[in-house]
Amino acid sequence: MISGRPLLRVASYGGLLLLLWAAPASSQSAVNPRAVSPELVASRARLAAEKYVTPPDEIAKLVTAPRHLNISLTQQSPDRRHFLRQQSEGMPSVLSFGKPHYYLAGLQVDAAANRARALTTRGAPGLQLIDAATGLATTIEVPAGATASAPAWSPDGSQLAFIANFEKVSQVYVADAATGKSRALTPKTPLLATLVTSLGWTAGGGSIIAVLLPEGRGNEPIAPAIATGPQVRVWMDSLKSPQRMFASLFDEPFQLAQFEYFTTGQLAAIDVKTRVVRRIGAPAMISSVDPSPDGRYFRVTTVQKPFSYVVQYSNFGNVEEIWDAAGKVLATVVKRPLRESEDTSSTPGQARSDGGKRSLAWLPNGKGLWYLEPIPALRDRGGDSTGGATRPDRIVQWLPPFGPGDTTVLYRSDARIAQMAWSDDGGTAFIGASRSGTGEIFAVRLAEPEKKVVVVRQRGYIPSIQGGGGFGGFGGGGRGGAGNDSLSFYNNPGALMTKQGSLGGTVVMMGSDGSVYLSGTKYSRNYLETPPQAFVDRVALATGTMTRVYQSPTDMTETLSVPLDDEFSRAVVIRESSTQVPDSYLRDLKSGTLTKLTDNKDYTPEFTRLVRKRVVVTRVDGITFVARVTLPAGYQAGTRLPGMFWFYPYEYTDQAGYDRTLRTENVNRFVTSAPRTIEFMATQGYAVANFDPPIVGDSGRMNDNYVSDLRMNLLAVIDELDRQGFIDRTRLGIGGHSYGGFGTANALVHTPFFKAGIAGDGMYNRTLTPTGFQSERRDLWSGQKTYLDMSPMLYADKMQGALLMYHGLEDQNVGTNPISSIRMMQALRSEGKVASLYLYPYEDHGPATKETLLDLWGRWTAWLDIYVKHAGAPSKPKVAGVSGSR
Repeated sequence: MISGRPLLRVASYGGLLLLLWAAPASSQSAVNPRAVSPELVASRARLAAEKYVTPPDEIAKLVTAPRHLNISLTQQSPDRRHFLRQQSEGMPSVLSFGKPHYYLAGLQVDAAANRARALTTRGAPGLQLIDAATGLATTIEVPAGATASAPAWSPDGSQLAFIANFEKVSQVYVADAATGKSRALTPKTPLLATLVTSLGWTAGGGSIIAVLLPEGRGNEPIAPAIATGPQVRVWMDSLKSPQRMFASLFDEPFQLAQFEYFTTGQLAAIDVKTRVVRRIGAPAMISSVDPSPDGRYFRVTTVQKPFSYVVQYSNFGNVEEIWDAAGKVLATVVKRPLRESEDTSSTPGQARSDGGKRSLAWLPNGKGLWYLEPIPALRDRGGDSTGGATRPDRIVQWLPPFGPGDTTVLYRSDARIAQMAWSDDGGTAFIGASRSGTGEIFAVRLAEPEKKVVVVRQRGYIPSIQGGGGFGGFGGGGRGGAGNDSLSFYNNPGALMTKQGSLGGTVVMMGSDGSVYLSGTKYSRNYLETPPQAFVDRVALATGTMTRVYQSPTDMTETLSVPLDDEFSRAVVIRESSTQVPDSYLRDLKSGTLTKLTDNKDYTPEFTRLVRKRVVVTRVDGITFVARVTLPAGYQAGTRLPGMFWFYPYEYTDQAGYDRTLRTENVNRFVTSAPRTIEFMATQGYAVANFDPPIVGDSGRMNDNYVSDLRMNLLAVIDELDRQGFIDRTRLGIGGHSYGGFGTANALVHTPFFKAGIAGDGMYNRTLTPTGFQSERRDLWSGQKTYLDMSPMLYADKMQGALLMYHGLEDQNVGTNPISSIRMMQALRSEGKVASLYLYPYEDHGPATKETLLDLWGRWTAWLDIYVKHAGAPSKPKVAGVSGSR
């Protein structure tokens, strides 16, 4: 475009697609073409390079820092003697991501190896066992040419099973925990690891349960050489189907056959000593397997036809059954139909019906299954009805052979059960329930069901049992501890602690005297002065006495990792501060001594040394929020720098809703980074502001205020950072990823504040997501004005500032199809706006490979240097290889 003509570059290099558009010289955002900065010449050349590029050395060093070498002790063995460490090679390479793979209705398959693609791209090259008392490491033998996935401890912790992923096959290996020596269990019977990607043990550690390739498997279905007809989509049902815009749905009939081919496997039990494979039942499309502790029975879920062209495989019908060791179906737990309609029982994200047997699971003592069901209503007994959703529950035991009459009622609750867990012997049930705004956890010995021992009871408490699943933790979840800002949040009694049972599964951790433990975090309203503190309370079931046995210090962050015994006399904790990298320690709770177990390092000291400010910003309407500002090391107060904003808007109904997201903030945390941490730009002389601006409005209609709130938020940040002397407000850039990328494009079309923007994996035309997006639950037809107002592509002619877009070509996120970026680029080009688009091969919703990440930073730094740092500065009128069009 140097000659004054528009320039369109469309090129391919190593699969990377580049579309670069530079507007005519008369464009508002064009760089002054009069003079000769070599740096800007190099930046422009880097932007147009038709190959992977690299950023400045300071950025490249931060992006590729070996963070993966630091150790986190979290995967504990059942005997609590070891921790498993899955080693990493760091960022994966495009070479592994680029291996041939299929997308089959949301299932990603490495066809050559008959496994889920994630096992190919994310396997660990090495495994280590870390001694819980000393921190010493034992290397687990991983076979040459393979990576390890899905490691699984034997019930006694003496062995470790894992999937060894070779180039074209996955095998089951078992390693001895004492020596680290490993051996193959399936040298002749490879795994089918597409839907079931993990291994299971029987309770005695004698067998591994896995899904193998079926015998007599035919050839893979392939696309016909010549199309056999049109693609057909017919909807003759009167039901609405407001599905989101799923990625990688089926397109053609042969793909349905492919899906069946790559998901039909043989359930098998593999003897660990003899390697004898015992096949269980006939091959089926098995999506989950849950063996009983003794290995005699199996809960098996299989995918059922028909398939669908409008939803992903997770919405296909399935059947959950109980099989015996020969594969005979003893009972059908539930049949779930294909879910394509808006029926709340069959909408993605909603819990599926389980046929009335809620929370079905194996009893920890091995004596059959247990489940919850509502106590029959009065109408069921000939009287009036009560609401099923609020009925009290009963706990039912289901014994082999699992017929309809093989049940026994173990306990009748006087309230609906929200969470439940068992003692290791199965003799005591721990029940979480809420009534009239008061939550409690209580214990009941089945031998004396009339006696109820309260562990904790509190107004506003949401019962929480660690590992119990299904109901969330204290405070109602959400960003940073959303939920009511009530007294109960600050008097949080914590969650009942659990551990792995002796026969597998999760059970409540109980001391030898019958005590149980509650672990949680103590929060303060003055969280900046009094950071959160971890705590553990012991509750004596015999007396109800509660004693605090652990509370973390206030001068640094100490997080409880795991206890090492049932008496809670020793525990592994993670300690860190604003200047100390997180490390694991063995804390003796009796003596108070600490033994360091890991020696982690700060691999990005240049990043740690950057200057950080927490800035409270106030909008003109009085709404306040926080911007986190990062400045170059050695920053001198009053020095005005080019600014780079990075943001992600969130919706709230009021100020209090936003404030609740801040109350878990911990000022004693070590500042960590990842390969895409935008604060790296501070090393290049920028003032970086990172914030989550609030969009505030009535419930369900917050987005009606999106554009006006966006303007107020951005102006408030600019005014405050300008007032404090951090930024030169005439040289500002803005960026974000996904919804932040969408927000970036909106910022450039609805405000005049920014010279440039960086938008990643975004959606720029909301009419392409007509059935909802983000927190917007209205569809296009009921919220049309909001959809149109929030679509920056419809305002492409109003864009101010140069927009760089990037997008993963295999983006699987709902509603961010790469076509959005392609069409946005076309719109901007048609209007003569300065823009570029980089489409990255093999990447999903967020870049992951080393080559892509370095390339992104190479383009980002060049773009910002030209259009922000040197805004209005001259550059050469011609660059070799950049002018002209193709």
